[in-house]
Amino acid sequence: MKFVSLFPIALAALTPIASNAQTRGGVDNSIAARRLSYEKIAGYEPNSKVTDHNAIDLDQNEMMLLISVKTEDSFRAALKVFQEGGHSKSYAEVTVPGLTTSISKKTALSVSFNGTTIKGKAYADFAGGTAGGIVRFQYATGDIQESYVDCQVGGLPIDKQNYVGCLPESGNLKVDTGTEEFPYTYSQKENNKNGRTISKFSTSAQEKMGDCATCPYSEYNKFRIYYGVPNYADHWVTQALLGLKTQFTGPSGTPDFGDYGLVGRGEAAKKGSAYMAVYMYVIREFEDAIDDCKKNCIDCNDDPVHAWDEGVAFYTGSIEGQTGVDSGKLLHELADKRCSNYATCGSEGGSQTGISKLNYDLFGKFASGQYHLLQGNCAAATTIKNDIVSMMPIPLIQGTLRYSYKVDKLGGGEKEKAEGATFAAAVLPILYECDVDAAKIVSDNMMVGASTTSHAAVKAAFESQYVCMKISCTDIGSLMLSEGVIYEGAEACIDAGVTAPSGSSSSSNKGLAIGLGVTAAFVGIFGLFIIYMANREKAGKPVFAGSKGDLS
Repeated sequence: MKFVSLFPIALAALTPIASNAQTRGGVDNSIAARRLSYEKIAGYEPNSKVTDHNAIDLDQNEMMLLISVKTEDSFRAALKVFQEGGHSKSYAEVTVPGLTTSISKKTALSVSFNGTTIKGKAYADFAGGTAGGIVRFQYATGDIQESYVDCQVGGLPIDKQNYVGCLPESGNLKVDTGTEEFPYTYSQKENNKNGRTISKFSTSAQEKMGDCATCPYSEYNKFRIYYGVPNYADHWVTQALLGLKTQFTGPSGTPDFGDYGLVGRGEAAKKGSAYMAVYMYVIREFEDAIDDCKKNCIDCNDDPVHAWDEGVAFYTGSIEGQTGVDSGKLLHELADKRCSNYATCGSEGGSQTGISKLNYDLFGKFASGQYHLLQGNCAAATTIKNDIVSMMPIPLIQGTLRYSYKVDKLGGGEKEKAEGATFAAAVLPILYECDVDAAKIVSDNMMVGASTTSHAAVKAAFESQYVCMKISCTDIGSLMLSEGVIYEGAEACIDAGVTAPSGSSSSSNKGLAIGLGVTAAFVGIFGLFIIYMANREKAGKPVFAGSKGDLS
């Protein structure tokens, strides 16, 4: 069980102050009012509605359940969930022959029946025409995570599909605020789909991370170069589930999942999904937020803040709950698992229980980055984004080292080899960017089909590049046998002149990060009060005339 973070407690202390600005239903549209209407994500307060994004971990969870069955049929079912989703951006494809006029993406749509109205919006532009056509009806989502949407079909197994809030198979579609209704038909089972899937995080990478106006994003480019294909994560997971050889064209080589049985293939697929596909898309959202940031403009940064909130949602997932003490399925949970192995838990590190120091520090960065985006302080937000990107590989390195030790020293079999190979695959492009030789050592020892594994060689290769990777020996810690007892040969290295990112796991600068004492709680409360004042400023209702706080 994780310990409860003080971050939510510090945030809650501000609620009585800010609640006066909140008016549900709509008179007060200020940022301060809107932000308090959204549930926290592991202590982080989103400033926009991201319940639908936060639910992507439910796809990951369903994949993991199917993989655990360990049959070829269950693996094909897991691949269907990976590719088609089921829980995020649900929409229905309805045939509307009588709708001949065009409608624009995001136009309000609704269907009423039996005293109930299902609201939504156009998922994409509709061209119209004399014969009508197919309209994509995207279901509206709510503010409460538990009931964010009530139509979940997509690629889910039949027994996991939810039709309660889906459109009936025939009815009348109303467009925007008009009075005219247009008859439609569709199949609930076949035509309820999902626009956001974990596979699409990877298959859309070239468009969103390689070809955008400010692309290629530097972190994504490392992976594209190393694997030689833009959709490397999708290819890794797909080939693992099918038991096939990869067709990468870069320095990575071509791992062959035919070398594994169901156990190894399953580990490679589920970890590749979360730690390769989701991982890079988290970074994409933070990069996108920076791209959209408008310098020195308090009134025009809602879009970048929404993108930033999405990044936090994808990092964390809904299963973590509002406090982060529950055990999720994505990167937040990975950091907490590895901290128990390496004694890097707790706000100061050094513990084997509770929330990881990395998550304490990252969530401080998340809150601070959100604040700077709201203020149009793009330069400060960019610095924070860069720090986050440098910190995120820490549990991937810990995972690679842990499984190299298990395989080398503890007789680990296929399961451990596959887990180690996938952790390595998720971090090798970063190491390769720093030093080709170090990356080759890790790859030779860890990748699918490695003939031998030397923990000492893998450990030394990583440690030689910690400065380049902008992390420290303290960030990684020592692999623990039991409380206070370190596995022989797995001791933490000693930092020599490492300058870690401001607020990283080895830095004493906490900013808005979570503390376990009165001082840290005070810092969090004070910083969030500054955010509250800034949001009042944006709404034209300053707490103090002329006051514009800056946490940089």
